[in-house]
Amino acid sequence: MAESIVVHIEDVAFAYNGLPVLSDVSLRIVEKDFAWIVGPNGGGKTTLLKLMIGLLQPQRGQVRLLGQRPKDVRSQVGYMPQHASLDPQFPVTVLDVVLMGRLTNFRPLGRIARQDRERAEAALGEVGIAERGREQFSHLSGGQQRRVLIARAMASDPKLLLLDEPTANLDLRVEQELFELLQRLNERLTIVMVSHDPAFVSPFVKSVVCVKRHVHVHPTAEIDSEIMSELYGRPIRMVRHDQHFDREDD
Repeated sequence: MAESIVVHIEDVAFAYNGLPVLSDVSLRIVEKDFAWIVGPNGGGKTTLLKLMIGLLQPQRGQVRLLGQRPKDVRSQVGYMPQHASLDPQFPVTVLDVVLMGRLTNFRPLGRIARQDRERAEAALGEVGIAERGREQFSHLSGGQQRRVLIARAMASDPKLLLLDEPTANLDLRVEQELFELLQRLNERLTIVMVSHDPAFVSPFVKSVVCVKRHVHVHPTAEIDSEIMSELYGRPIRMVRHDQHFDREDD
């Protein structure tokens, strides 16, 4: 049986103010893949992700998610941006943050239906912090906040999960636990993730999308220091995160 294509990008080009960022990009990501987008700063990683979600429009070529234009399948795509636009001083609860992922389903006058609340609570359970729903979002640790933002992206029951720098500024143990969570989610949906760490290789990632204006895709097993050094233009020492850590509360 042929694999179902979830992300199909064909001959895409994009430039900011006439400065090319992506050129001749073609990419296919199949169902249940766990794809890691990596490349130097300014190489086009986040631009590529924004083209997938429909926040940017290609100046040439086409982007299709689940066989349709990104804007037509937004309810089937969960997106976690690099920076959460949440005022840390605003008294919003964890459950309120996750409910933001159900906004397209809210009833007139902002009423929250019971099924929206139930789905948000279920999403918190999926990321392992069901008991934190009534707490202030700003009171959580960095690792717990990332779980909440993933729950927000999961609240719409997506088929595709797009994550921009989900592990940035986390310590190694918390990062490992977050990847274990993503591995469990990957059992039922496709994940595409931008990572900040050029030296990182995870046993959980299935394919690596190298972005430096152009795009090249490799199975994770093919990635070595030579490929990464060529991508970044400097020596890169690969580190494979295979070790396990004793769990503690974040």
